[in-house]
Amino acid sequence: MPILVVTGASMTCSFGVAPGTLAVLPKNRTMCSNMPAANIMDNIPMVNIMPFGMCQSMSNPTVAAATAAKLGVFTPMPCIPVIPAPWAPGSPTMMVGGMPALNNSSKCMCAWGGVISITAPGQTTTNVP
Repeated sequence: MPILVVTGASMTCSFGVAPGTLAVLPKNRTMCSNMPAANIMDNIPMVNIMPFGMCQSMSNPTVAAATAAKLGVFTPMPCIPVIPAPWAPGSPTMMVGGMPALNNSSKCMCAWGGVISITAPGQTTTNVP
């Protein structure tokens, strides 16, 4: 059963080396377990989605350039997420701030090819239909 995601949720990126934390601003005025609840539009880099340590994607221009500068020796570089689209799929039945609620099975993509997933929703009590 999907669980509603709130601020403080843990995330991972398939090309990142460290976990990240979701930050949800209280602008939607929807609280769950006394924390701001997330919707699919909480996908803004450096506001909602923080870096995942070092990026290991060769699609990332900084990684490709650093690797080329070291004559082909793979060189990860600091993660700066680039998120071109909202989280998907979101809840089909629950809305937060006029948009589908974010649940723990939602994912979003980084422009460098990483898949960002929720690993811990930040709370465990509210199931999302």
